Amino acid sequence: MARVSTYLNFPRETEAAFEFYRSVFRTEFDGPIHRFSEVPAAPGQPPMAEADKHLVMHVALPILGGHMLMGTDAPPAMGFKLVFGNNAYINLEPDDRAETDRLFKALADGGKVEMALQEMFWGDYFGSLTDRFGVQWMFNCSSKA
Repeated sequence: MARVSTYLNFPRETEAAFEFYRSVFRTEFDGPIHRFSEVPAAPGQPPMAEADKHLVMHVALPILGGHMLMGTDAPPAMGFKLVFGNNAYINLEPDDRAETDRLFKALADGGKVEMALQEMFWGDYFGSLTDRFGVQWMFNCSSKA
């Protein structure tokens, strides 16, 4: 079955981020959390540092409407250079305002609200924030209740 997912990279905090998202969305991981310790040693490559073996290689979490949020640790020790920017948001469209309020409040905990939830000129309930892990979220609820 074809699908679209959002894949998030974190320097060393993927597990903490996804435990947080699991509590916010009240869902369970789609399979186990895979660790870098599961990766077989590549010929000619130095052994993996012990501190990196516990890091998350892959995790998947269903959020809303069948959308899958996935992630991995991408530390500098493995050659990654992460830059969190303002070019991408995860847009949530909950079914009702109560759930919109709940999700917004939970994701804002420890983060920064950019625009508080409010009635917008197009008739929907909208707001945006950056969570404590630097991920940007938009909320757009068309329900009036």
